[in-house]
Amino acid sequence: MLLSDKRYKTIENVSYKVYNKRKRQLFFKGVKILKDFCYDEWTSRVLEQLQKGAFLTVQADGKMNTMTIGWATLGYLWKLPVMTVYVRRSRYTFDLLKNARDFTVSVPLDGQLKKELGYVGKFSGRDMDKFDQTGLKALPSERVESPAIAGCNIVYECKILARQTLEQKHFNDLSLYEHIYSDHDLHTVFYGEIVHYRKF
Repeated sequence: MLLSDKRYKTIENVSYKVYNKRKRQLFFKGVKILKDFCYDEWTSRVLEQLQKGAFLTVQADGKMNTMTIGWATLGYLWKLPVMTVYVRRSRYTFDLLKNARDFTVSVPLDGQLKKELGYVGKFSGRDMDKFDQTGLKALPSERVESPAIAGCNIVYECKILARQTLEQKHFNDLSLYEHIYSDHDLHTVFYGEIVHYRKF
């Protein structure tokens, strides 16, 4: 541990907002604290699972939806622990995220919820309640309004800091753009400060 404060030695339930407030001076000194956030312990498994899918869940304007994502990044940005997620403008989740203050990413690491990941990635929340259809349970979050998905091993609770829509002019390699965005339905990047992390 880089820090001696015993209150921050537990990894199962970490409040980043409190941590940042009490230890903000360390960010400005450039201390490498990512290990204290357990990234070193779980990042490789989370990134491996992302290729198979994770749940991005958002609640806004009295509506809630979850979708399957395969793209996300974990890192350190603006002196904060940040998770970025990527959502196409055609998605129902995008409509909710535009008006939301936060989101959660729930990651199943032990092979569970495969059927549910497939279902929520195939069908739109505009046409149905995915929770009713799949039996997924919304797990109340501790620091944000958007719930998580029960039964997952890792949950990131994220406060939306900024968003940026990709454009064709952003691509140095136009072949990549043409391959991924032949329908011109580009992703918007949502930058979320990880304000809480839970391991189950």
